[in-house]
Amino acid sequence: MKKVIFITGASTGLGKVTAQLFAAKGWTVIATMRDPSQGKDLDHANIQVLQLDVTNPAQIAATAKKVAESGPVDVVFNNAGYGLVGALEALTDEQIVRQMDTNALGVIRVTKAFVPYLRAQGRGLIINTTSIAGLTTYPLGSLYHASKWAIEGWSESMSFELASHNIRIKTVSPGGITTDFMGRSLDLAQHDAYMPLFNKLMAGMDGDNSIIHFSTPEQIAEVVYEAATDDKDQLRYLAGPDAKAAYARRVEIGAEAFRQEVAERFAV
Repeated sequence: MKKVIFITGASTGLGKVTAQLFAAKGWTVIATMRDPSQGKDLDHANIQVLQLDVTNPAQIAATAKKVAESGPVDVVFNNAGYGLVGALEALTDEQIVRQMDTNALGVIRVTKAFVPYLRAQGRGLIINTTSIAGLTTYPLGSLYHASKWAIEGWSESMSFELASHNIRIKTVSPGGITTDFMGRSLDLAQHDAYMPLFNKLMAGMDGDNSIIHFSTPEQIAEVVYEAATDDKDQLRYLAGPDAKAAYARRVEIGAEAFRQEVAERFAV
Protein backbone atom coordinates (compact mmCIF):
# COMPACT_ATOMS: atom_id res chain seq x y z
CA MET A 1 0.00 0.00 0.00
CA LYS A 2 1.31 3.44 -0.92
CA LYS A 3 2.37 5.75 1.86
CA VAL A 4 0.48 9.03 2.16
CA ILE A 5 1.77 12.53 2.87
CA PHE A 6 -0.41 15.57 3.51
CA ILE A 7 1.24 18.89 2.62
CA THR A 8 0.20 22.47 3.33
CA GLY A 9 1.46 25.40 1.26
CA ALA A 10 2.07 23.22 -1.78
CA SER A 11 1.36 25.70 -4.57
CA THR A 12 4.90 27.06 -4.86
CA GLY A 13 8.45 26.75 -3.61
CA LEU A 14 9.41 24.04 -1.15
CA GLY A 15 5.87 22.72 -0.80
CA LYS A 16 5.45 22.20 -4.53
CA VAL A 17 8.86 20.60 -5.00
CA THR A 18 8.32 18.32 -1.98
CA ALA A 19 4.99 17.19 -3.42
CA GLN A 20 6.67 16.40 -6.74
CA LEU A 21 9.51 14.52 -5.04
CA PHE A 22 7.27 12.32 -2.90
CA ALA A 23 4.99 11.61 -5.87
CA ALA A 24 8.01 10.55 -7.92
CA LYS A 25 9.02 8.23 -5.06
CA GLY A 26 5.64 6.50 -5.29
CA TRP A 27 3.86 8.17 -2.39
CA THR A 28 0.28 9.36 -2.51
CA VAL A 29 0.47 13.12 -2.04
CA ILE A 30 -2.37 15.32 -0.81
CA ALA A 31 -1.17 18.78 -1.77
CA THR A 32 -3.13 21.64 -0.25
CA MET A 33 -3.16 25.36 -0.97
CA ARG A 34 -5.44 28.35 -0.61
CA ASP A 35 -6.07 28.52 -4.37
CA PRO A 36 -6.13 25.10 -6.09
CA SER A 37 -5.87 26.78 -9.49
CA GLN A 38 -2.22 27.43 -8.55
CA GLY A 39 -1.55 23.68 -8.50
CA LYS A 40 -1.08 23.30 -12.25
CA ASP A 41 2.49 22.03 -11.82
CA LEU A 42 1.18 19.19 -9.67
CA ASP A 43 -0.60 17.28 -12.42
CA HIS A 44 0.54 13.78 -11.45
CA ALA A 45 -1.30 10.51 -10.94
CA ASN A 46 -0.05 10.34 -7.34
CA ILE A 47 -1.06 13.89 -6.38
CA GLN A 48 -4.45 15.11 -5.24
CA VAL A 49 -4.84 18.89 -4.89
CA LEU A 50 -7.19 20.23 -2.21
CA GLN A 51 -8.09 23.72 -1.06
CA LEU A 52 -6.91 24.65 2.41
CA ASP A 53 -6.35 27.92 4.24
CA VAL A 54 -4.42 27.25 7.46
CA THR A 55 -6.05 30.29 9.07
CA ASN A 56 -9.52 28.72 8.66
CA PRO A 57 -10.12 26.29 11.57
CA ALA A 58 -13.42 24.94 10.21
CA GLN A 59 -11.91 24.19 6.82
CA ILE A 60 -8.90 22.51 8.46
CA ALA A 61 -11.13 20.25 10.56
CA ALA A 62 -13.30 19.30 7.58
CA THR A 63 -10.27 18.62 5.37
CA ALA A 64 -8.50 16.48 7.97
CA LYS A 65 -11.68 14.45 8.48
CA LYS A 66 -12.14 13.94 4.72
CA VAL A 67 -8.52 12.87 4.24
CA ALA A 68 -8.42 10.56 7.27
CA GLU A 69 -11.67 8.86 6.27
CA SER A 70 -10.10 7.89 2.95
CA GLY A 71 -7.30 5.96 4.66
CA PRO A 72 -4.24 6.21 6.93
CA VAL A 73 -1.97 9.25 6.69
CA ASP A 74 1.71 8.53 7.24
CA VAL A 75 3.12 12.07 7.26
CA VAL A 76 1.64 15.52 7.85
CA PHE A 77 3.99 18.17 6.45
CA ASN A 78 3.19 21.64 7.77
CA ASN A 79 4.86 23.92 5.26
CA ALA A 80 2.56 26.92 4.71
CA GLY A 81 4.14 30.20 5.76
CA TYR A 82 5.68 33.48 4.66
CA GLY A 83 8.20 36.08 5.82
CA LEU A 84 7.59 39.46 7.44
CA VAL A 85 10.46 41.95 7.63
CA GLY A 86 10.29 45.37 9.21
CA ALA A 87 10.66 47.31 12.43
CA LEU A 88 7.96 46.61 14.99
CA GLU A 89 6.91 50.27 14.82
CA ALA A 90 6.26 49.87 11.10
CA LEU A 91 3.99 46.85 11.42
CA THR A 92 0.23 47.10 11.48
CA ASP A 93 -1.78 44.99 13.87
CA GLU A 94 -3.14 43.16 10.84
CA GLN A 95 0.39 42.24 9.73
CA ILE A 96 1.31 41.04 13.21
CA VAL A 97 -1.80 38.88 13.58
CA ARG A 98 -1.55 37.45 10.06
CA GLN A 99 2.10 36.46 10.57
CA MET A 100 1.44 34.55 13.78
CA ASP A 101 -1.87 33.17 12.51
CA THR A 102 -0.25 31.64 9.42
CA ASN A 103 3.22 30.63 10.56
CA ALA A 104 2.47 29.49 14.11
CA LEU A 105 -1.23 28.96 14.71
CA GLY A 106 -1.69 27.41 11.26
CA VAL A 107 0.82 24.67 12.10
CA ILE A 108 -0.77 24.10 15.49
CA ARG A 109 -4.30 23.94 14.05
CA VAL A 110 -3.44 21.45 11.31
CA THR A 111 -1.54 19.25 13.75
CA LYS A 112 -4.37 19.35 16.29
CA ALA A 113 -6.85 18.33 13.58
CA PHE A 114 -4.79 15.29 12.55
CA VAL A 115 -3.57 14.01 15.92
CA PRO A 116 -6.79 12.12 16.81
CA TYR A 117 -6.65 10.25 13.50
CA LEU A 118 -2.93 9.49 13.82
CA ARG A 119 -3.49 8.29 17.39
CA ALA A 120 -6.39 6.07 16.28
CA GLN A 121 -4.29 4.47 13.56
CA GLY A 122 -1.46 3.91 16.06
CA ARG A 123 1.29 5.79 14.27
CA GLY A 124 2.19 8.93 12.40
CA LEU A 125 4.80 11.58 11.71
CA ILE A 126 4.43 15.36 11.69
CA ILE A 127 7.11 17.44 9.97
CA ASN A 128 7.12 21.21 10.39
CA THR A 129 9.00 23.64 8.18
CA THR A 130 10.62 26.08 10.57
CA SER A 131 13.76 28.01 9.61
CA ILE A 132 17.21 28.90 10.81
CA ALA A 133 15.20 31.98 11.87
CA GLY A 134 13.72 29.73 14.56
CA LEU A 135 17.17 29.00 15.99
CA THR A 136 18.99 32.32 15.48
CA THR A 137 17.92 35.95 14.99
CA TYR A 138 18.75 38.93 12.79
CA PRO A 139 17.48 42.52 12.85
CA LEU A 140 14.01 43.59 11.72
CA GLY A 141 12.55 40.11 11.67
CA SER A 142 11.06 40.05 15.15
CA LEU A 143 7.63 38.71 14.21
CA TYR A 144 8.97 36.17 11.71
CA HIS A 145 11.48 35.00 14.32
CA ALA A 146 8.72 34.88 16.94
CA SER A 147 6.61 32.62 14.72
CA LYS A 148 9.48 30.27 13.92
CA TRP A 149 10.91 30.13 17.46
CA ALA A 150 7.38 29.37 18.62
CA ILE A 151 7.13 26.33 16.37
CA GLU A 152 10.59 25.10 17.33
CA GLY A 153 9.70 25.16 21.04
CA TRP A 154 6.19 23.87 20.46
CA SER A 155 7.47 20.97 18.34
CA GLU A 156 9.98 19.96 21.01
CA SER A 157 7.30 19.94 23.69
CA MET A 158 4.92 18.04 21.42
CA SER A 159 7.55 15.38 20.80
CA PHE A 160 7.14 14.29 24.44
CA GLU A 161 3.37 14.61 24.38
CA LEU A 162 2.93 12.41 21.30
CA ALA A 163 5.65 9.82 21.91
CA SER A 164 3.49 7.41 23.90
CA HIS A 165 1.06 7.25 20.97
CA ASN A 166 3.79 6.33 18.46
CA ILE A 167 3.53 9.73 16.80
CA ARG A 168 6.77 11.53 16.06
CA ILE A 169 7.27 15.20 15.32
CA LYS A 170 10.22 16.72 13.48
CA THR A 171 11.32 20.14 12.24
CA VAL A 172 13.16 20.97 9.03
CA SER A 173 15.02 24.27 9.39
CA PRO A 174 16.25 25.71 6.08
CA GLY A 175 18.37 28.75 5.51
CA GLY A 176 17.89 30.60 2.24
CA ILE A 177 16.03 28.86 -0.57
CA THR A 178 16.13 29.92 -4.22
CA THR A 179 12.37 30.38 -4.54
CA ASP A 180 10.30 33.54 -4.79
CA PHE A 181 10.24 33.79 -0.98
CA MET A 182 11.93 37.19 -1.18
CA GLY A 183 9.15 38.34 -3.51
CA ARG A 184 5.78 36.63 -3.33
CA SER A 185 6.33 35.18 0.14
CA LEU A 186 7.87 38.22 1.81
CA ASP A 187 5.95 41.10 3.38
CA LEU A 188 8.03 44.24 3.89
CA ALA A 189 7.25 47.13 6.24
CA GLN A 190 9.43 50.25 6.28
CA HIS A 191 9.80 53.08 8.78
CA ASP A 192 11.98 56.15 8.25
CA ALA A 193 13.63 55.83 11.67
CA TYR A 194 14.95 52.37 10.79
CA MET A 195 15.92 52.81 7.13
CA PRO A 196 19.71 52.70 7.74
CA LEU A 197 19.33 49.33 9.47
CA PHE A 198 16.81 48.15 6.87
CA ASN A 199 19.26 49.00 4.06
CA LYS A 200 22.08 47.17 5.83
CA LEU A 201 19.85 44.11 6.20
CA MET A 202 18.87 44.12 2.53
CA ALA A 203 22.51 44.54 1.51
CA GLY A 204 23.44 41.68 3.82
CA MET A 205 21.18 39.34 1.87
CA ASP A 206 22.94 39.95 -1.44
CA GLY A 207 26.38 39.46 -2.92
CA ASP A 208 29.44 37.46 -1.89
CA ASN A 209 29.22 38.59 1.73
CA SER A 210 25.59 37.58 2.13
CA ILE A 211 24.36 36.14 5.41
CA ILE A 212 22.29 33.80 3.24
CA HIS A 213 23.77 31.16 0.94
CA PHE A 214 20.83 29.83 -0.98
CA SER A 215 19.97 26.17 -1.45
CA THR A 216 17.61 24.98 -4.14
CA PRO A 217 14.13 23.86 -3.06
CA GLU A 218 15.05 20.43 -4.44
CA GLN A 219 17.93 20.20 -1.94
CA ILE A 220 15.68 21.12 0.98
CA ALA A 221 12.97 18.73 -0.23
CA GLU A 222 15.52 15.92 -0.01
CA VAL A 223 15.98 16.76 3.68
CA VAL A 224 12.21 16.58 4.15
CA TYR A 225 12.24 13.16 2.47
CA GLU A 226 15.10 12.05 4.73
CA ALA A 227 13.16 13.15 7.81
CA ALA A 228 10.09 11.29 6.56
CA THR A 229 11.86 8.02 5.84
CA ASP A 230 14.93 7.62 8.08
CA ASP A 231 12.91 6.27 11.05
CA LYS A 232 15.15 8.17 13.47
CA ASP A 233 14.00 9.54 16.80
CA GLN A 234 15.45 12.92 15.83
CA LEU A 235 13.68 16.25 16.28
CA ARG A 236 15.67 18.81 14.26
CA TYR A 237 17.00 18.65 10.71
CA LEU A 238 19.12 21.61 9.65
CA ALA A 239 18.82 22.11 5.90
CA GLY A 240 21.31 24.02 3.78
CA PRO A 241 24.92 25.09 4.38
CA ASP A 242 24.01 28.54 5.73
CA ALA A 243 21.57 27.12 8.27
CA LYS A 244 24.07 24.50 9.42
CA ALA A 245 26.91 27.05 9.68
CA ALA A 246 24.85 29.64 11.58
CA TYR A 247 23.51 27.13 14.09
CA ALA A 248 26.92 25.52 14.58
CA ARG A 249 28.44 28.95 15.22
CA ARG A 250 25.77 29.81 17.80
CA VAL A 251 26.33 26.51 19.60
CA GLU A 252 30.11 26.87 19.41
CA ILE A 253 30.43 30.37 20.89
CA GLY A 254 27.18 30.59 22.85
CA ALA A 255 24.01 32.60 22.39
CA GLU A 256 25.32 35.90 23.83
CA ALA A 257 28.54 35.89 21.81
CA PHE A 258 26.57 35.04 18.68
CA ARG A 259 24.23 37.94 19.36
CA GLN A 260 27.24 40.25 19.66
CA GLU A 261 28.57 39.03 16.31
CA VAL A 262 25.25 39.83 14.66
CA ALA A 263 25.20 43.26 16.31
CA GLU A 264 28.71 43.99 15.05
CA ARG A 265 27.83 42.88 11.54
CA PHE A 266 24.98 45.36 11.37
CA ALA A 267 26.70 48.02 13.50
CA VAL A 268 23.93 48.21 16.08
